[in-house]
Amino acid sequence: MLTENLKRSTWYNIQILSVIKLSKQKFLTPRKWQQRTQEKFDQAQKILDEYSDQGYKITLRQLYYELVSKNIIANDQKEYNNLGTLINDARYYGYVDWEIMEDNVRTLNYSGFYDNIAHLIDNSIDSYRLDRWQNQDYYVEVWVEKDALSSFIKRVTNQYQIPLMVNRGYSSATAMYKSSLRFNRKTYQDQKNCILLYLGDHDPSGLNMIEDIDNRLNTFECSVKIVHVALTMEQIEQYNPSPNPAKITDSRSKGYIRKYGNKSWEIEALKPTTLIELVESYIKKYLDEDKFQKIIDKENNDKKRLKDIVYRDFDN
Repeated sequence: MLTENLKRSTWYNIQILSVIKLSKQKFLTPRKWQQRTQEKFDQAQKILDEYSDQGYKITLRQLYYELVSKNIIANDQKEYNNLGTLINDARYYGYVDWEIMEDNVRTLNYSGFYDNIAHLIDNSIDSYRLDRWQNQDYYVEVWVEKDALSSFIKRVTNQYQIPLMVNRGYSSATAMYKSSLRFNRKTYQDQKNCILLYLGDHDPSGLNMIEDIDNRLNTFECSVKIVHVALTMEQIEQYNPSPNPAKITDSRSKGYIRKYGNKSWEIEALKPTTLIELVESYIKKYLDEDKFQKIIDKENNDKKRLKDIVYRDFDN
């Protein structure tokens, strides 16, 4: 009985996912675009399709930087605003999948539910996790300056069971204090070496945030090794992301301009796939993969035992 319910539930979920994936819907009658606008949209659609095929969602700013890097549009605020209007129109006209674009700020707080007991049990067993870092020498967290990158970075942090902190600029005193408690517990109670992998803009404030995090954690007597994963000058030279003018209104701009010149770079200018590869490569520097795999193998064996027990009891 349970097995049949699970099959039915799985079929239902597949149908729902297929409907979501095919979410191009026309709500307004399309207007004919000028040739230049049509060409810009065609290039944008190629990029969106590429990300969709890989299972990614993308923000408007990431799409903008992709087009800038391909010399399709100029790197200025007017072009960014025009692109936003173009993509919004294209979604209303049914040209672009509504699910491909991401808005990380306006989110829905929703209490979930289960279809039946079988659905609950199956989800519970699948969510079973052991501490995969319990025998590791390090405790690792990933911190990122901008929420727009979180959906990409989550793919890596979830895979390796690593906490992800989204700061949205300079972090709050509350978040820093709670972070110090986590790191100190791992340092003194679990005898771990604590590593903080940081990703942020290469601009006056973005670079200063690394120093700010270090100073504020030290205030709470918390010793953590902060590793600057991105965006670094070496990566800028390697990947050649599109620059912006350095923010001269920033109080730290004089020192920044003396050292790096009058250009700055947003981390969104790197391809998300590049960021994912960077984060994963740094995680692996602090990970014993054999120990990690042994915990995963134990998880899988435990899940199999649980399913054998539950299915036997329900089928009887």
